[in-house]
Amino acid sequence: MSQNIVTPEELSLLIEQTYKVENEFNELKLSYEHLQDTVEGVVEFLPNAIWIVDEDNNIFLQNSKARELKQLFELLEFKRDDYELKFEDKSYLVKSSTYKDKKMYSTTDITEQKRKENLATMGQMAAHLSHEIRNPIGSISLLSSTLKKRVIPENIPIVEEIQNSVYKIERIINATLMFSKGVRANKKIFLWDTLQKSLILACGYYGYTKEIRFKFPDIDFELDGDFELLEILFTNFLFNAIDAIELDDEEDGTIELKYEFKNNNHMFYIYDSGVAIESKKELFEAFKSTKVKGNGLGLVLSRQIAEAHGGGVELLDSEKKCFEIYFT
Repeated sequence: MSQNIVTPEELSLLIEQTYKVENEFNELKLSYEHLQDTVEGVVEFLPNAIWIVDEDNNIFLQNSKARELKQLFELLEFKRDDYELKFEDKSYLVKSSTYKDKKMYSTTDITEQKRKENLATMGQMAAHLSHEIRNPIGSISLLSSTLKKRVIPENIPIVEEIQNSVYKIERIINATLMFSKGVRANKKIFLWDTLQKSLILACGYYGYTKEIRFKFPDIDFELDGDFELLEILFTNFLFNAIDAIELDDEEDGTIELKYEFKNNNHMFYIYDSGVAIESKKELFEAFKSTKVKGNGLGLVLSRQIAEAHGGGVELLDSEKKCFEIYFT
């Protein structure tokens, strides 16, 4: 029986070809790994969460943003293409695309975009309603002034309560219209004492039932700003402080407004002894009020007014509830 004998030359050629195949395989493997790293790098670089899944919807590839939202992946509707999804108080736009046996899902956080769209819609509706309400409120205000001159003395407090309520509605209307149009400051120089007297008068007109002690700065100084806008800014904080004291269990309360000039800025600090702020997260969110009877625009407008004067408004982290108001 004959035997196939491998000659040294054939063995050498076989070994050489084996090395060649191995080198080609290693080069191909490196090329694949490079390609995979490139794909993963591109997927990782994308600003949204990306999942690439197989036919059974098992994850083939995902980026770090997708890993952070692994619970969101469980809510994906694989039969739908483009839709919006709510998850943990956020809105996501889900888009998908297919290539061969793989499908890619992309989710983009559109919470801020939706918030702005909702604010714009709410602002338009509120502005329309404010225009509609303004005329009857004006009539009530005029009639109440006439009525106050004709009623018997015992009924005057009732008419004054009507006037106080109308005043509060007018403030809400003005705030809503200002929010919808935007804040623009027409600056002029005036004395703080003039503004302070107007604030004291407004607090008396606002009306409250408890004994409240007001402490204002005991010095006078010049301000370069829009008098009417700054009056709105400070009355918003003063009225919020009054409401907080009215809700408190104590029979009286204190509101203190401190002032200092620091780093070329007018710095104001307003304290009150009323109830604490429940939701600091939504404090400066339009149409979201931390008060039962609030409209959610007071602090938003106050911050916009301060910003229109080159400043801002902050809630300080201190033992006593304190807002910092500053502008140039």
